[in-house]
Amino acid sequence: MVRANGAVSLRELARVVQTSEVTVRRDVRALEAEGLLDRRHGGAVLPGGFTRESGFPQKSHLATAEKTAIADLAAGLVEEGEAIVVGAGTTTQELARRLARVPGLTVVTNSLLVAQALAHANRVEVVMTGGTLRGSNYALVGSGAEQSLQGLRVSRAFLSGSGLTAERGLSTSNMLSASVDRALVQAAAEVVVLADHTKLGTDTMFQTVPTDVITRLVTDEPPAHDERAATELQALADQGVQVAVAGASGPSQGADPVPAGRQPRRDVPLPGQRRGVPGGPSALRSTAALAGAAGEARVADLRRR
Repeated sequence: MVRANGAVSLRELARVVQTSEVTVRRDVRALEAEGLLDRRHGGAVLPGGFTRESGFPQKSHLATAEKTAIADLAAGLVEEGEAIVVGAGTTTQELARRLARVPGLTVVTNSLLVAQALAHANRVEVVMTGGTLRGSNYALVGSGAEQSLQGLRVSRAFLSGSGLTAERGLSTSNMLSASVDRALVQAAAEVVVLADHTKLGTDTMFQTVPTDVITRLVTDEPPAHDERAATELQALADQGVQVAVAGASGPSQGADPVPAGRQPRRDVPLPGQRRGVPGGPSALRSTAALAGAAGEARVADLRRR
């Protein structure tokens, strides 16, 4: 399965072979010892280390349910009439499919997949960068893409990547992609990272967004046994990143208090929370405060695991 798809999740492996994830994890360790694959959090990939980058067909088969949940939650952050930038990736493609219903939205992107998802959305304006096409992820990169972003200013940037750690932030395996992502970040007042739990604790070659520049992280709930992902979430929260967990029990969102020395940031809305909530902005703030308390409990629970 890894040879066919480039990457596979432990959950999918367990489902296909009809056994437990514990058994699958043990077998994956044995295959890694033989040099046949590399383990990743929640899955396995073909060997290649820091510089290997899976193509779109491989990425599209990894953590699909998690990406869907992340996209559902992230879409609730987008307001009617906003201007945003959306980077390349399979998770951002899922987000774009949900943004097609937001009226008056302007989306700037270097991703053909994002643009395609919004192509028939009559109420959404799509602005594409210039640049050279990378066939592996259907993204426009290079100096043309970066120059087209100069002077641009939008409210938020939604980005994905190959790995995310508290120490280095978001990273990717390709230099050209990293350079364009940095230009997207420069255009945005806030940066929202979309990363499923398999990317937490994974470090790749080129840094795109330092941790102190990330405003929010939208991720899925790590499996109970994945202590490294839970530790990474706690470390990110300790550095002031607001963490929203899709699919968590309870209000399903987490945001740690902002540490001393960091400017407070707005809380991430709850899943399904949209503009026009009765009570106006004050109601949104009070709801977010309640969710923040639930989020602290969620992060504490992850730490105990």
